[in-house]
Amino acid sequence: MNGTVRKLAMPAVLVAGTAAAMTTADIVRDPLPSLDAQASRAAVAPPAAVATAEGLSGVFRAASRTALPAVVHVRVSSAGRSVSMNIPPEMRGTPFEDMFRGQRMGPQASSGSGFILSADGYILTNNHVVANADRVTVILGDKREFDARVVGRDPNTDVAVVKIDARNLPVARMGDAERLEVGDWVLALGYPLDLGQTTTAGIVSAKGRSLGIMGRNGAEAPLEHFIQTDAAINPGNSGGPLVDLQGNVIGINSAIASPTGYYSGYGFAVPINLARRVADDLIKDGRVHRPMIGVEIRDASPADAEVFGLPSPDGAVVSTEPRGAAREAGLRMGDVIVGVDGVAIRDAGGLMEAVMRRRPGDRVTLDVIRYGDRRRAEVRLQEYQAERTAAAEADDDDARDVSDAGSKLGFRAVPVTPDIAQELRLPRAEGVVVAEVDPSGAAAGVLSRGMVIRRVNGREIADAAALRTAASAVRPGQVVSMQVRFPDGRESIVNFRARN
Repeated sequence: MNGTVRKLAMPAVLVAGTAAAMTTADIVRDPLPSLDAQASRAAVAPPAAVATAEGLSGVFRAASRTALPAVVHVRVSSAGRSVSMNIPPEMRGTPFEDMFRGQRMGPQASSGSGFILSADGYILTNNHVVANADRVTVILGDKREFDARVVGRDPNTDVAVVKIDARNLPVARMGDAERLEVGDWVLALGYPLDLGQTTTAGIVSAKGRSLGIMGRNGAEAPLEHFIQTDAAINPGNSGGPLVDLQGNVIGINSAIASPTGYYSGYGFAVPINLARRVADDLIKDGRVHRPMIGVEIRDASPADAEVFGLPSPDGAVVSTEPRGAAREAGLRMGDVIVGVDGVAIRDAGGLMEAVMRRRPGDRVTLDVIRYGDRRRAEVRLQEYQAERTAAAEADDDDARDVSDAGSKLGFRAVPVTPDIAQELRLPRAEGVVVAEVDPSGAAAGVLSRGMVIRRVNGREIADAAALRTAASAVRPGQVVSMQVRFPDGRESIVNFRARN
């Protein structure tokens, strides 16, 4: 989290003024008008504009004074350790294999920010700030330093809680991220680049943003539903609060979008409603009790809207066969969840956040669209249990007959051989499996190597000939709907549009 400060070139500011028309003769007679004359012609800001600007400055000052006392600096150190790296297949069994084993890293030091949740020393920060810490030090705004212990952390939401032994601490005021609107002023507080307490201002640029970054820090079921802001956020801001104009915390600064690693215009914060829910579990039990519906989901796309009869490409598509409570409630693969307890859902992240506000055992009512038919389902939420599956990939080197019937759709498929069936744990050696996906083709980002094609636009795909027939029936620009089996055994419906 530490970083160096780069000098920024300050651009010249050119102020354009207005002046009365002057002739050349006028200039010769009076080459330098008197200061009084210049002053009389100078543009003066209207009092109302000055009052408005001073009023906004006053609001910023008051919000900063309210929030800063509870903002802390979090310093982290970790001892050197051996790190095992993934060995590339082409390096296995060669003298170079040892290069990827047990590399030794020296001691590491980093820093971030946090804010005080309770007067007795509970502090909220990011998981990635303290994830590998051997020692955590918290420095208060009044310069006092405390050793801290990690109470609990949650990689899935990038939230962590640490505790210091102190009393009568200033406590951050909690706000409500749900009341935020795009365009609202916000302030980002923290300790960026080891500069000390810093406040920056900006607006809410977007809500419900998903970046796909949680998996890098050990998340098994990442929940991303960030507040996006253009308030300057830099390394070291992580874990600090994003506050509204009343100084109430409405988010935890967590990430930036930058080609350089420094502020480039966009920062992202975990909504405080979600973070506080996670923190409560961590403080009480040291782990998060995460509710789940029992379905795997993805964002609805324009192709989904056409196939599933949606009024707009919004909602969360049930992408695999439901299990547990979801199956008991009658949900099916291909259903699109568009609301929870009467509140509209725009994407998968919105659904996960809405569910996360509940607790295992709670009942929720889901608004569902099933191929154009709107219905409701009541689901009793279960507690999420992490489970890991080993995904096997098909080895197309053993394929006897290669078929490129899917090439017009942007992929290459091969028949399922006995070896492939064994690798993918299929009951029989029949059907076709995706061997290669054209990165610039129609199926890019939708299909992947190792998927078994079950159906194409309703046609069962038992062999390469069936795939050729189904592919030849697809018109340019037509939406293609496929039922596929993933390498780990899950089945799903994927939709994409054929190229013109």
